[in-house]
Amino acid sequence: MKNFKFLLLTFAVVFSFGLNAQRLAYVDSQQILSKIPEYAQAQGQLDNMAKTWESEVSKLRAEIDAMEKAYQAEKVLLTPKLQEEKEKEIDEKRKAALELQRKYFGPDGELFKKRQELIKPIQDQIFNAVQDVARKKRYDMVLDKSGAITLLYVDPSLDISNDVLEKMGY
Repeated sequence: MKNFKFLLLTFAVVFSFGLNAQRLAYVDSQQILSKIPEYAQAQGQLDNMAKTWESEVSKLRAEIDAMEKAYQAEKVLLTPKLQEEKEKEIDEKRKAALELQRKYFGPDGELFKKRQELIKPIQDQIFNAVQDVARKKRYDMVLDKSGAITLLYVDPSLDISNDVLEKMGY
């Protein structure tokens, strides 16, 4: 189904630009990445880190579950003040687990930072190579067919953004 959508989109783009004879190409970045040993090594390193951190978070969650079960079992025997203290202790542990998860897996977490450090240079190399090949072979646009279709390169002369803004009065 993805290939059909890709082919349909490619056909539509080629057809719509056919009158002006734009040249279109595509790459499969997943195929390219699979052939780069540094990427496989970096991805393996990231996977190992994620497993280690996920294990740490899971261990903390298991401790919270055990605390909750123990609290529920002895709740009837505790004074209201002790119940409140136990609940507070469990809540603090739950917050600590969430904070640890954010620290490792959040948008600015350790995994994201490490991915930027290890993967981004490889992606930049691919992007630069795509641009060089596109210019050398005189392609107007280059699409990436892996995952969501992404425009990797466009001849700047095809950008009509300023014309649109001018037409809109901006």
